Amino acid sequence: MTIPNGRSRIADLTRLLEERGVDAMFVTHLPDIRWAVGFTGSNALLVVRPDESHLLTDGRYTTQARDEVVGATVHVPANGLVKHVAETCLLGDARTVLLQAEHVNLAERDRWTGLLPGVTFKSEEHLLVERVAVKDEVAISAVRRAQALTCSIFEDLLPDIRPGVTERDLAAEIVVRHLRGGASAMSFEPIVAAGARGARPHARPSDAQICAGDLVVIDMGGVVDGYCADLTRTVAVGEPGAEARAAYTAVQRAQRAGLDALHAGVMGSAVDAAARAVLEAAGLGEGFTHSLGHGVGIEVHEWPRLSQQVEHRLPAGATVTVEPGVYIPDRFGIRIEDLVVVREGGMENLTPLGTDLLVL
Repeated sequence: MTIPNGRSRIADLTRLLEERGVDAMFVTHLPDIRWAVGFTGSNALLVVRPDESHLLTDGRYTTQARDEVVGATVHVPANGLVKHVAETCLLGDARTVLLQAEHVNLAERDRWTGLLPGVTFKSEEHLLVERVAVKDEVAISAVRRAQALTCSIFEDLLPDIRPGVTERDLAAEIVVRHLRGGASAMSFEPIVAAGARGARPHARPSDAQICAGDLVVIDMGGVVDGYCADLTRTVAVGEPGAEARAAYTAVQRAQRAGLDALHAGVMGSAVDAAARAVLEAAGLGEGFTHSLGHGVGIEVHEWPRLSQQVEHRLPAGATVTVEPGVYIPDRFGIRIEDLVVVREGGMENLTPLGTDLLVL
């Protein structure tokens, strides 16, 4: 995974120390460590001070850390990461240390207090989310490549979506084709939901077979160069009927309204409202049971959100989904999802697929 400008990201974190009036910071959330210095292992602690930064991991990652890490000194202690911080005085004369509140549990904090007497820990929620959300053009290019791969796999999969094929079979094909196509992992477990099961927005693939006339909801994404894709399309296996077609058209129009409302500085709630209003006018508002979208990057669910529940503005450079849906219990579900970049004055769509209903 390429982390451009690794040192400037450390510089950004040191500026944050000054803004918060603290002496140092522990970054413990692995995706944020990856964002800051490029390390992709499963165990790490990033210690940031105004004058120096240190990445601590364990012996499994000795070579990997030295190959990947940019902007921090690598340490591979044998007896615990924070214990090593204490024993080697990596905090220097720091007395106040900032923590990511939602990523440090009470037991850890108590243990660290015992190891570092004289240090006061200050916790803050959502400490780095706004910084991580704003992608530079190198990161946006990685998201674009990931989305392009997922879109090509969706198109290749279309001949396999037919009566008698199970949801689980299609989900397995999605995973295998992503890995063979160059993805390092899946962004999330694929969703394949046929017929009435499509009314479950996060249905897990089952042994249910696709039947003629079903709508099939497919939600998938692969990871390329450390960044996630996220795509949903709903297809019809044979003629779906007038009710389903009308609902599909309404979801398509709602997505268009959401995309048209996107631009840097707009409230996430306003974008959600623009799409939701279309479905409410079509008498389908109650069937739209989730928020319109979310940020995507190193994690498939990042800040910002496009939701009625939030009051924040979308920054230029954020990569977000726009994914309205309608779910009619015991009948069918429909969702259309594109991944886009928020730009000044509008958005750039990273999803090279149309949204017209495909009848297979």
